[in-house]
Amino acid sequence: MTDRAVALITGGAKRVGAAIATELASRGLDLVLTYNTSENEAETLAGKLAREHGVRATPIACDLTDPDAAAQACLDIARESGRLDVLVHNASAYFPTPLDDGVRWSAARDLYAVNAGSPLCISAALAPLLQASRLAGGGSVIAMADIHAMGRPRQDFAAYGMSKAALIDLVRTLARVLAPQARANAIAPGVVAWPESGYESDEASQEAYLSRVPLRRAGTPEDAARLVASLALDHTYINGEVIRLDGGRWLA
Repeated sequence: MTDRAVALITGGAKRVGAAIATELASRGLDLVLTYNTSENEAETLAGKLAREHGVRATPIACDLTDPDAAAQACLDIARESGRLDVLVHNASAYFPTPLDDGVRWSAARDLYAVNAGSPLCISAALAPLLQASRLAGGGSVIAMADIHAMGRPRQDFAAYGMSKAALIDLVRTLARVLAPQARANAIAPGVVAWPESGYESDEASQEAYLSRVPLRRAGTPEDAARLVASLALDHTYINGEVIRLDGGRWLA
């Protein structure tokens, strides 16, 4: 059992997840980092955080397309730590499902499993530990949502948007169910990290998106990480909110 607070971050090996892990480590939290295929990146990051911040960082393999197995894996490692104070649902599946191409449930099912099903099952499994958190403001669940699942749907992303809308509803439910011992909130980015390949990985698509952002720039993984840490550790009277992190894209 550790005397330090513990955060579990899904998809914590790379990109936004790695930035969140780095920020929370700098605030003195021990970490559990789930990964699917990024074992090398997870091991490298865990070692780096341990050296630079003196925290314990534990990578675990976790396939979020199987929500029941994912929940059990997260519960097992959390029990080993003896506590859990912050749960960050960061991992996300993202790809288009154009309606005029015909949408197959097999594709939509994977989006739902990663973006909503696993957060549901993991949250339920870890709820007792979060409610027993010894943090001054109680335990905290933070989910990475999407501004386009809040009433601005993108026409080729029906299944993705629906899965993220389900995630937002889960957060609001958790905000009631976990209280008063723990809180739940969501962060809804526009863009804080572009896709590495496929849709919107090209410069022309990115420029077209940013033309509708009043700040005319993308956010960064570090922007998301600082907001996660603030919601988890500082602003402990915020509960059940979805905070947009979009440079004003919602307005344009």
